[in-house]
Amino acid sequence: QVQLVESGGGLVQAGDSLRLSCAASRRTFSTYTMGWFRRAPGKEREFVAAISRSGTSTNYADSVKGRFTISRDNAKNTVYLQMNSLKPEDTAIYYCAASSLPGLPTKPPLYNYWGQGTQVTVSS
Repeated sequence: QVQLVESGGGLVQAGDSLRLSCAASRRTFSTYTMGWFRRAPGKEREFVAAISRSGTSTNYADSVKGRFTISRDNAKNTVYLQMNSLKPEDTAIYYCAASSLPGLPTKPPLYNYWGQGTQVTVSS
């Protein structure tokens, strides 16, 4: 079992930046691919970004490419999502997730563990 706890969400204005963090409970954190997803009001949960176990490979949704950066610190059992140039359409609950699969999965069912989420609201 892996427990994930997100933090760093909040209310910001368009163009601002936020950094989300997700702390994992297990020392085996480095054996999991990590991902960020989000769910906007009235919409399905969607993929945002993923990072490989070693941190050397990443994948992004087209909607955030060039603005968001995913990273991880395996020594701290933590994954980050740096979000720059935020837009109102980025408003959502953001979730981190852990997958035992290799590669950079983008589908929610391929992730084994989920955090509770952190709210990000971007005002125009």
